Amino acid sequence: MRLTITTFLTLDGVMQAPGGPEEDRTGGFDLGGWLPPHFDETVGGWMGETFERAEALLLGRRTYDIMAAYWPHVTDPAEGGPDNPLNRLPKYVATHRDDELTWSGSRRLGGDLAAAITELKNRPGGELQVHGSGALARSLMREGLIDTYHLLVFPVVLGRGQRLFADGVPPAGLRLTGTRTSGSGVTLLSYDSAGAPTFGNV
Repeated sequence: MRLTITTFLTLDGVMQAPGGPEEDRTGGFDLGGWLPPHFDETVGGWMGETFERAEALLLGRRTYDIMAAYWPHVTDPAEGGPDNPLNRLPKYVATHRDDELTWSGSRRLGGDLAAAITELKNRPGGELQVHGSGALARSLMREGLIDTYHLLVFPVVLGRGQRLFADGVPPAGLRLTGTRTSGSGVTLLSYDSAGAPTFGNV
């Protein structure tokens, strides 16, 4: 399986609490909910295409808890109900907590996380998808395990909040493999990992 990262970002790289004001107030963050005004048909269609490629989900514990509090209870057919990929797909959760994972199809990943994820990647199938999960994504960057980044960049600048590419992530080269723009101004970008970056003079 290819390990892919799919993340909603502001223009200044913030990924925290896109879906609503109460989604994640870590660090006193009070600017949540910046995504909905720009989530149009193009963005929704692109996300649908993304989930069609998913073999399984890999989630950090905070993102898992946010999703598990909502998606298992969705009954609206417009949102897929029980057949929504988020409910149907296997979910691997990177967590040190030993409480029960109640969302159907959830399995705990403990111990040597890099080894466990490498074993998952070696299985046949489509994509092993990470959604949100900033701390997990940054740990995967440090281990060199990410194959593809899908970045949805929203026309918003916040000036504060947790960032996907925070200080301390390792330098990396990327190769653009796809781009699309929605009518609401969201830029949909896909990059494959391309090893170490190159440098020069201008």
